Amino acid sequence: METFAPTKSTLMDAKSSLDFSQKGFELLDKKRNVLIREMMSYVAKARLLQNEVNVTFSKAYKALEAANINSGISITQDIAMSVEEAKDYEILYKSVMGVEVPKIIFDTKGIKPKYGFYRTSAAIDEAMEGFNKVKYLTYELAEVENAVYRLAMEVKKTQKRANALQNIQIPKFEEIVKFVTEVLEEKEREDFFRLKVVKKKHRKEY
Repeated sequence: METFAPTKSTLMDAKSSLDFSQKGFELLDKKRNVLIREMMSYVAKARLLQNEVNVTFSKAYKALEAANINSGISITQDIAMSVEEAKDYEILYKSVMGVEVPKIIFDTKGIKPKYGFYRTSAAIDEAMEGFNKVKYLTYELAEVENAVYRLAMEVKKTQKRANALQNIQIPKFEEIVKFVTEVLEEKEREDFFRLKVVKKKHRKEY
């Protein structure tokens, strides 16, 4: 135990620190529970989205294979190269218990073919539509997975702080309060005993 004077001032300071630590732990515990609930809701959504991405991607890839067979790999690649880089989204952030989690804003739009129908097939249209849907699903999945990661990191940090209070700070101040209280009570008993002795001696002298 650290060195300190077992005085009333020390006792008051220790009680104040103990009360502060206990309230801090309660707040961190509530924060941790809220973060975990929020994180689990994102995890459930991520699982659904991942499954939908897998199904949609599988269908789109099969359509792409059919397009390669029907129209040829060269033509299919040329059409794929004509697809513009995705920039149809905006990333905003919202606060969840002090954690900034992303919110991807986008408008779902259908494909606008920039290729002619000559030497192409319906499989190309199907593949384009499928991968277009995968793109938007990926936006959503990226949003929730990033949120899960950020919330998980905050849960870990909050857990570490709560553990430090619960297992180190609170027991330390409880021990100080107990020790100083016992010392002061013993001192009061000794002072009371001395006072009785002095009074008794004083009465004998008179």
